[in-house]
Parts: sequence; C-alpha cells; structure tokens
Amino acid sequence: MKSLTKYITSKTLQPAVKKYLSKTRNYRYKNISLTIPPDVFHPGFFFSTKILLRYILSLQLNEKKFLELGAGSGLISFVAAQNNAVVTATDINTVAIEYLKINSDKNHLPVQIILSDLFDEIPEEQFDIIAINPPYYKKDPQTQADLAWYCGENGEYFKKLFSNLAAYIKPSTEVFMIICDGCDIKMIHDYAAQNNFLLNCVHTESNLIELNYIYKIENLLFKQL
Repeated sequence: MKSLTKYITSKTLQPAVKKYLSKTRNYRYKNISLTIPPDVFHPGFFFSTKILLRYILSLQLNEKKFLELGAGSGLISFVAAQNNAVVTATDINTVAIEYLKINSDKNHLPVQIILSDLFDEIPEEQFDIIAINPPYYKKDPQTQADLAWYCGENGEYFKKLFSNLAAYIKPSTEVFMIICDGCDIKMIHDYAAQNNFLLNCVHTESNLIELNYIYKIENLLFKQL
C-alpha cells in the first residue's frame, strides 16, 4: 500500500510542480526572502532541504565556521548566518551562484559565496560544521539543473567528495549529509569506507514520497587518535 501511495502521489504532483518551477519564483521562509530561478533546487517543493535545516538548527551555530556544499537556494546557509555562524556557501551551478549573491544582498546576510565543484575552489581550511544535500541519483548530469539531482553513472560525485573531505575537517568537525531511500546507499557507504569515513545515521524522516536519512560523516582516523 505504501508503494502504491508513493507512486500515485509522485505521478499526480510531479507535472504540476514541474510547471510551477519552470519560472523564477519568490519563496519565503520565516523572515528570509529568496528569489529562485528554474535551474536551482527549490526548498519549498523538495523535502530534503527543510529536513536538514531543522537538524542543523539543533546545533550550536554561534561563531562556528560553517560550510554548505552545493548550497542551491542558500536557505540553510542564510539561516545559519542569521544564527551568527561564519558561513561559506558553494555551488557548481553558475545560476545558483548568481542568485546566492542576489539573495545574500537582499536579506543583508554576510555569506562567502564560491563557485566550486565540491572542494576544487575552496581555500583549504578546517570548518566546524559542514552540511551536504548532495545529488544522489546515478546518471550523468546534462544541464546545470541536473547537477542538483545526478551524481554520475558511477557515483563520481561521492568518490570525489570522500577523496577530498579530510583536508577540510578537524577532530571536532561535524559533517552532516542527507540522502533518501531512492539512491544507492551501499555505493555511498562504500566510497566513504574507501576513504576512512563512516556514515552514522542520526535522523530518519519519512513522507508520502520518500524516506530521508541524515548521516553524520565520521573520520575513522580521528577515532584512532
């Protein structure tokens, strides 16, 4: 019954959502106002952003060095900045970067914004908190909008993520990533393990469409110190 409900819900809502998101839209979350173009992941229509945001808000953010990889609309980054975190927001999508700058100015929130494919253009430093809402469907992205959804035919996004993460963390760093039951979870665990990382599930949340997991990414080498 749950699978049938999921199928009917997705087939019913998908066309309407796709049509609505074909134009630039304004979105408001509490006192944050965002302008979101079609090529950017919309936090109002996809559950993962708000689920991760609620979890991030349970943390101590004041004066923490905070990195959001693949920030998209920037909602998580902007809320973190409101809570006095020192925020860096990155994305590979040039349209997302343009609107991150627009929305940062519009909301008067100081956020360092960097165009980067994962860590490629981020100066090497150790952050206190890293938040990741990754693309996790196995397909090669063809457009900028696809970059928010597809991790490559063989999960190349995760291979690169875990290969470079260690340079940006310290023993006290907390790294959180959200994924859902529709992706290749074993593949992600395997890439993590190959680079001495462990994925520890700290939160699950379901809806009519999917089951979401928030993982805390832990460096096994730190545990040996």
